Amino acid sequence: MRAVTIPGFGGADVLRQAEVEVPEPGPGQVSIDVAYAGANFAEVLYRRGVVDVPLPFVPGIEVSGHVRAVGPDVEGLRRGQPVAALTIVDSGGYAEVAVTSADLVAPLDGLDLGLDVAAAVPSNGTTAFLVLDRVARIEPGETVLVHAAAGGVGSQLGQAARLLGAGRVAGTVGGPAKIEAARGFGYDDVVLREALPGEVAGLTGGRGFDIVVDMVGGPARRASLDALAPMGRMVVMGNASGADDVGVPANELWFTNKTVSGFNLAAFAGVAPAEAGRALRRAVAAAASGDLRVQVEELPLAQAAEAHRRIESGATTGKLVLAVRG
Repeated sequence: MRAVTIPGFGGADVLRQAEVEVPEPGPGQVSIDVAYAGANFAEVLYRRGVVDVPLPFVPGIEVSGHVRAVGPDVEGLRRGQPVAALTIVDSGGYAEVAVTSADLVAPLDGLDLGLDVAAAVPSNGTTAFLVLDRVARIEPGETVLVHAAAGGVGSQLGQAARLLGAGRVAGTVGGPAKIEAARGFGYDDVVLREALPGEVAGLTGGRGFDIVVDMVGGPARRASLDALAPMGRMVVMGNASGADDVGVPANELWFTNKTVSGFNLAAFAGVAPAEAGRALRRAVAAAASGDLRVQVEELPLAQAAEAHRRIESGATTGKLVLAVRG
């Protein structure tokens, strides 16, 4: 079958199309004829060698398509069924066929959701609901700040916060060109990331935010901690800036009544696939109902390198998806 592989670590140009063996599902798994694969920053990290993966490696942490085959001990899924799925535990989505745990599959039967949009939901939508509900434990009326508000996951986090009962939802972006795009995803306020320290008081009435979600790192990490209200919670879920790690002194958390948590969807899905799957199906239902607006732009699988370059540039808004089957 056709796939895009990482034969060696490096820039986007290392990505290669290749013929690889068709994977077969094992117990508790299904294989999927992939229609679309989401393009994510996580796959950029795999390609750069930031995450240690065996080479050659087929990236791709989320897909949509139709069930190809069902392994032993799988119930509720059938051959030919339209689905969206997380392939994040072992990757493999940049290919004509991918295999994943049946727990990480969301049926699309009867839902008003195209396969192109469905491929853009599993990673970002699942993350949004788990980060806010499971990790930050959002309460009705709380204020939320999300960095990279116009990006793939940022565009869904703000909306998920609203669905979960948040009061005011603010976002930061890296440049002026993204302000209107972020507002289009339902943010009450959007500010430039570098200006955040001077904006917090005005955005929160001097109190600070109850929840801050940071996938950027670098200076944004320190600014996020400073932006928290007493009893506020910061969730760290990335380091898109590529900056050196920013330490958080435990004694400071003690004296200021603040909490810092981490979230990694791949690790979580590996140890709690059933719970990750429930969040996935919740996100898919929200997208199908229109409660979660997902903006997608399509590129062919052969242009996976271009998708990576655009993600790395920081200029994208919404989500890029790769068309695998015509």
